[in-house]
Amino acid sequence: MGARIIGTGSAIPTTCLTNADMEKRVATSNDWIVTRTGIQERRAIKHGEDLMDLMHVASTRALDAAGLKAQDLQAIVVATVSGEYYFPSTACLLQERLGVDTIPAFDVNAACAGFIYGMSVVHSYAKSGEYGRMLLVGADALSTMVNWQDRTTCVLFGDGAGAVVLDTQPGDRGLLSTVIESSGALWKLLHVRSGHRQAFDQEGIQPKDWGIQMKGPELFKVAVRALADVAGKALGRSGLSSSDVHLIIPHQANLRIIQAVAERMKVGMDKVYCNVQRFGNTSAASIPIALDEAVREGKIHDNDIIVLNACGGGLTWGASVVRW
Repeated sequence: MGARIIGTGSAIPTTCLTNADMEKRVATSNDWIVTRTGIQERRAIKHGEDLMDLMHVASTRALDAAGLKAQDLQAIVVATVSGEYYFPSTACLLQERLGVDTIPAFDVNAACAGFIYGMSVVHSYAKSGEYGRMLLVGADALSTMVNWQDRTTCVLFGDGAGAVVLDTQPGDRGLLSTVIESSGALWKLLHVRSGHRQAFDQEGIQPKDWGIQMKGPELFKVAVRALADVAGKALGRSGLSSSDVHLIIPHQANLRIIQAVAERMKVGMDKVYCNVQRFGNTSAASIPIALDEAVREGKIHDNDIIVLNACGGGLTWGASVVRW
C-alpha cells in the first residue's frame, strides 16, 4: 500500500509586486534581483487578507481534481510557519472551514521544507494503513515576516498555498520514498523570531534585527549540497537514479540554487520545473504550487518519476520520489 496523489490545487494572492515595485521601496534594482535570484515578481497578501482563504481555495481545487468532497477525507496535515494562532493548529482551522469533523488535523513546522516533511507523515500513514484519503497543504505568508527595509530579504519572499489529495492504494504508483534530515547546529543561517507581523502595505519602520534573518552565502552552499544529496538518497531508496527522473520539482527559493542542484545531480534544466521568477520563495507552499502548475500544464504523465526536494530553516531538508 502507498499514498498516491490524486488531486492538486493552489491559490495565490491577487497583489503582484514586481521588481520595479521593489525598486520604489528599497535601494535595489531589477538587475540585482534577477542576477542573484532569478525572481521577477512575487505575490503578497495585503493587510486584512487571510492566508486561510488561500488554503481553503487550494484545498477545494485539489478535492475537485480528485473528484472528492471534504467529507471523504480521513486526515488533514498542514505544513506552515504562518499560522495566526499558537494554538489551535492551522489544520484545525482549515478543518472547520472545510466543514468536516472528528478526523485528525495537525500542523508540521519545518519552514520551507515543511511540505516534504508532511509527505513523510502521509507516506508513513499510508504504509501503515492508518488512514486512506488525506489532504496535505503547504501554505505560508513569509512576506509578513520580512523587514521591508532589508533589501537582502524582502525581495525574496512571496505568499501562497498549495494542496494535494492523496489516496492509499495498492500497486507501485504513488510515493515511493521520502527522506528527511535536519541540522539544528545551522539554525542561525535562516531564522525569524516569533512576534509582530506586518504586511507590505502597512506603515511603520521596523528595527534592523526584526523579521527574517538570513546568511545568504553560507545558506547557498549548504542548500545545494543538501538538496542534491537527499534527492540521491531518496532515489536510491527507491532503487532509482537521476537518469530515471522525468521531472524535478524543487523548492522555489532561488534560481541559482535550483540550477546548481540540477548540475550536481547531472540532470538538465529541461527536466526541472521552475516558477520562482513569478512567485519568489513561498516557503512550504512552493512545491505544491509548482506541482499543481506542472500537472495542469500537462508536464506530468502516468508512471513518470517525479522528485520533490526542499531545504528550509532549522536547517531542515528532504526529498520525495513519486511514480505518477
